Amino acid sequence: MKINIAKSSGFCFGVRRAIDISKKLTGKKKKVYVLGDIVHNSFVVEDLKKIGIRKISRIKPALNSILIIRAHGAGQKTFEKARLAGYSIVDATCPKVKAIYKIAQNAEKHSKIIIIGDNNHAEVKGIAGQLKTKPLTIENSKHLPLKKLSRIKKAAVITQSTQTIENITDIMRHLKRIIPEVTLFDTTCRAFRIKQQEIRSMPKENDLMLIIGSKQSANTKRLYQISKSINKKTYWIEHAKELNRNWFKSIKSTGIMSGASTPDHITQEVVELLSRKKTTKTSGKR
Repeated sequence: MKINIAKSSGFCFGVRRAIDISKKLTGKKKKVYVLGDIVHNSFVVEDLKKIGIRKISRIKPALNSILIIRAHGAGQKTFEKARLAGYSIVDATCPKVKAIYKIAQNAEKHSKIIIIGDNNHAEVKGIAGQLKTKPLTIENSKHLPLKKLSRIKKAAVITQSTQTIENITDIMRHLKRIIPEVTLFDTTCRAFRIKQQEIRSMPKENDLMLIIGSKQSANTKRLYQISKSINKKTYWIEHAKELNRNWFKSIKSTGIMSGASTPDHITQEVVELLSRKKTTKTSGKR
């Protein structure tokens, strides 16, 4: 069995940057905390914990402490609350997410902001937290807030960085019918667009697909959904222990795509386990 690893597999720039920023803070006299998961991967969170970076779920008063803002970003009120609580802030927000903030803030001056994204996702909350008025968030065309949309005359649409082309296109088709003037700012991440392109071809080229990443990862979820729609033999796993021997009966080639917050060593462990089976061999990256 051939194993084909996607070229775009693994960490994106923003994730790698956030992890690097965090690691550079170890060894300091101050205590170092991160608000929530630095990225959506439990293995990364655990690795940082081992070097003294503690995860907190809410901001409490602290002295002589550093607070890392995770890669997904945070709203302005979070920054203000952290400063008032006594933290020194280290902002590890992905620069591409910060670029979305600027686009949304500028567009808000003359339009109602609509965000296409997951309502409870940290990135979406961070975007909303930069604005003076509460935006509308739409996850898919099945749950459109029609009454609210019908009152909007002019709208600017911002996209969560890990949204699929299909979902954006579908929602925009509906919005154009309801709102007289609507402008789309496609703020999907270029790195994720590349992953999307690969995941549209790999399921056709392989008998089976493995998507590796956290169940809390939005981008991994999108990759799984796309692959599954093309190849029914698509499985979403977080680590090698979840592999099922029965999946690989009569399988001649397996494609592997890892989410943007999945460490390379986790992917490598999956490859090594598959390679130890007599019926498999590693072909390396595509």
